[in-house]
Parts: sequence; structure tokens; C-alpha cells
Amino acid sequence: MSLILEKLKNVKAFLFDVDGVLSDGRILITETGEQLRNMSVKDGYALKKAMQKGYLVGIISGGSSDGIRLRMEFLGIPEIHIGIKNKIEVYYQILERHNLTPEQILYMGDDIPDTPILKNCGVACCPSDAVSEVKEICDYISPSKGGHECARDVIEKTLKLNGQWYVNE
Repeated sequence: MSLILEKLKNVKAFLFDVDGVLSDGRILITETGEQLRNMSVKDGYALKKAMQKGYLVGIISGGSSDGIRLRMEFLGIPEIHIGIKNKIEVYYQILERHNLTPEQILYMGDDIPDTPILKNCGVACCPSDAVSEVKEICDYISPSKGGHECARDVIEKTLKLNGQWYVNE
């Protein structure tokens, strides 16, 4: 079995950055200053599916908006951390709160602020349009860009490997 498949078998939690991972990294700013992001419904389906199968799902984002919070709450994400400056600190708090080890975490990020977690998790992942410094340290680079089902890609691979994708639908 390849190393990445072995690592995916250990995953108990999926943690994601938002901007550039769950969204396409672009922000549309309205005349009133509201910031709008694009997110994939297919990623949302996969996030919910992972939770239904018993995985912990969470976000750790430097970005902060009611739109992000509301979308994640709508999906039922239990660990929502937005406006975070020190992501690694929140990461370790999540591990402690849920009695998890770094080897049990799949984290997907796309930019420099994500590197501390990517260097300290079991499966480091990024979308295809991540910055080069992130790609260099990742175990897996999704063929999908941020906001275009890269989260679904890693969730689906993990659940399929464990016989949990499209089972008893």
C-alpha cells in the first residue's frame, strides 16, 4: 500500500482553511463593503458526509465574515474558527479537545499561514493552485483548485478507502 493510502487510513478528522481551499480565494466586495466568496456545493456535500460517517470536521481560517460562519453552521461543522491569526494554536486546542493525535488529522491549506499545521499533521494536503512553498511540504496535491471540490477530493478518497463513500445512501 502506498504511503499516502496508509496515512489516509489513520484519518479521524478533516480540518480546512477557507480562503483558497473551500473558496476559490477570490473575494467580491460589494459597494456596501460586504465580502462575498464562492464555495462549492459538492464540497459541502462531502463535509456533511464525513460528519455522518463519524469524522470530525472543522475550519481554521484567517478570514472572518458572517458569510463563512453562517455557511459552516448551516453545514453543521462543529469546529468553526474564523479570524484566527495563530492557526497552530487553535489546531492543538482542537486535538486536545477531541483527544486526537496529529497522525489522525488531514489538513488542507493553500498559503504560508497554513504551513505550521501542514508540517504538524498526519496528512498534509493542498489544492492544485496552492503557493509553491505549500506544495513542497504536502503529502498530496489535489488536481482540483481551491473552491472547486478539492475538499471533496480528499474526503471522498479517504471515505472510499475505508468503504464509507456512497454506502447505504
